[in-house]
Amino acid sequence: MSLINAQEIKKSFGSFHALQGVNLRVDAGECVGLLGPNGAGKSTFINVLYGASLRSSGKLSVFGLDPATQSHEIKRRLGVVPQENALDDALSVIENMRLFARFVNLPREKADPRIEELLTYMSLDHKKNDPIRTLSGGMKRRLAFVRALLADPELLILDEPTTGLDPAVRHLLWQRVGDLRRKGKTILITTHYMHEAEVLCDRIIILNQGRIVDEGSPRALIDRHTPGFVSIFLGGEDVESVLRKNFPLEWTFYRQQDSWCVRAPTLPELVESQKTLSLTPLQMRPSNLEDVYLKLTGEELSQND
Repeated sequence: MSLINAQEIKKSFGSFHALQGVNLRVDAGECVGLLGPNGAGKSTFINVLYGASLRSSGKLSVFGLDPATQSHEIKRRLGVVPQENALDDALSVIENMRLFARFVNLPREKADPRIEELLTYMSLDHKKNDPIRTLSGGMKRRLAFVRALLADPELLILDEPTTGLDPAVRHLLWQRVGDLRRKGKTILITTHYMHEAEVLCDRIIILNQGRIVDEGSPRALIDRHTPGFVSIFLGGEDVESVLRKNFPLEWTFYRQQDSWCVRAPTLPELVESQKTLSLTPLQMRPSNLEDVYLKLTGEELSQND
């Protein structure tokens, strides 16, 4: 059963077309990643999804309801972790959560045990009486998860859930999202962290300039677009010249920040070709979702595919 069904969704802001005919679905129990560069349309789609912004055209249903006319009903069944934590600094942790529980019509006798359970789940129970202003950024982010889960939503939307967090907090949140997946929770994630999407998501949808450029499981996308193994070499045009002279021209060459990357069909071929090379790679690894993302969003500066 599809919880989200979008058909030819368009959204324009004056002459700017943020969404240009988006077709996608999210089925019950799926964890779906929505990826794309800044300005690709991810946040616009999320806003349209629960009625914060009205679509310009197309058909959209969430739980079988139309966000344009039934946003209140949809929001009651959603849990959202927005990009901004939006917590009240003047209140304590427990006061913030009790306030939000009232917003979602969770009675006090049910709210308090649920808050205690989720604070423990997010390793925040020792902070429940502390003012929000005393919490670290990671703690505030975890508390945003507690808030989103209070009413046990049918659909959880995570908008850039781990941006700016240290690795320890990021991995804790990954574990918690993994727990929710295993319990059958339906999750839609937007993220700039390709490894995060690869670890967490059953299916990936890649947006660019308001359009879907491809979708599939992380493994399927890698096998379809960037199969093989990658060597990464630090350097500029001089390094590029050496690589192109020593590696088969049918391999893929592309620039990534201050490095040059070479993608080969197999690891033995890559290793063998590097034996006589005067350069030592910074890294050799299997192709990953980041390689797919760079290719499909036009971020690779040079390639032979």
